[in-house]
Amino acid sequence: MVLQIRRVYADPTPDDGYRVLVDRLWPRGVSKERAQVDRWLKEVAPSTALRTWFHHDHALFHEFAARYRAELDQNPAVDDLRAIVAEHPVVTLLYGAKGEQENQAVVLRDYLVTRD
Repeated sequence: MVLQIRRVYADPTPDDGYRVLVDRLWPRGVSKERAQVDRWLKEVAPSTALRTWFHHDHALFHEFAARYRAELDQNPAVDDLRAIVAEHPVVTLLYGAKGEQENQAVVLRDYLVTRD
C-alpha cells in the first residue's frame, strides 16, 4: 500500500494511482477535468465548524489535528476510505490548502497509517 498526499492544484502524475479529494469544498478555480479526481470523499473532511475554527492558523495546527482525529474516530466515511486504500495499490489524498505540512490530508494519512 502506498498512501501519499498531493495538492489538488499540482498537475496529476502517472504515479498518483487512485486520486481521492478529501476536502469538504471543491477547490476554487480547478475544473473537474484538470483535477482528475477518481473520488470526492467530502464526508471524510473536517467538519465545517472545525475547518472554520482552524482557518489554517499555524499556531492552532496541533489542536486542529487532535480534534480532527477525534472526529475521524466517529466518522463512518473513514471505512469508505479504508476500503479504497485496500482496493488500490497507490492512493493519493488530494487537498486544496496552501500549507503542505499542516493540512487535513497530512492528519488523515497519518491517522490511516497508524490505525491500520
